[in-house]
Formats: sequence, C-alpha cells, structure tokens
Amino acid sequence: MPTININTMYIIDLNYIVPLEQLDAHMTDHVKYLHKYYKQSKFVASGRKVPRTGGIILALADSREEVDRIISEDPFYTHKLAEFTVTEFQTSQMHPDLKPLLKG
Repeated sequence: MPTININTMYIIDLNYIVPLEQLDAHMTDHVKYLHKYYKQSKFVASGRKVPRTGGIILALADSREEVDRIISEDPFYTHKLAEFTVTEFQTSQMHPDLKPLLKG
C-alpha cells in the first residue's frame, strides 16, 4: 500500500445542486473516479449524506492544490452537479489501523 508523507487530511464536502435523477446518470463514472483514488490511497472514506443532499470524501494529499486537482476530475464537478467545499485539518489522533497510510 502506498504511503503519503503528510499529517494533513481533507474533508471534501459535496452539496448536490441538481435533481438526483440527473446526478444518478453520472453515478457509475463517479464511482470509477472514487475507486481510482482509493487505489492510490488518496481517499480514506466516502459516502452519501443523510438525507441525500450530497456526499463526504475523507482524503489524504500533499497539498490543497493536489486536492483541487483531484476534485477537478470528479464527474460531479466536471458536469456541475455539485458544489465542493474543502476543509483541511491536521491529524493529531487517529485509529491505529490508519497509521500505516501516513508516514513522517
């Protein structure tokens, strides 16, 4: 599993701005996008909000610029289906099973 030399995580908060039917038409491509970044160990967790008004992605990256580049590939971004907000935070504590993802 690749490691990332950081102690910063990012919360990517998606807020859907189109009807769900329009969003669902791009869901397969969105899931492929998610899998791409899970394989690269950039994404730690993701899922829908309840109620289904958007989603959350917990990401690891070397910089905010990298996060923005990754977001720019999301079909929900490219098709203007959601608004994206990014919150950066310094990881001071985490579950021990997540520590192998980080080094440094």
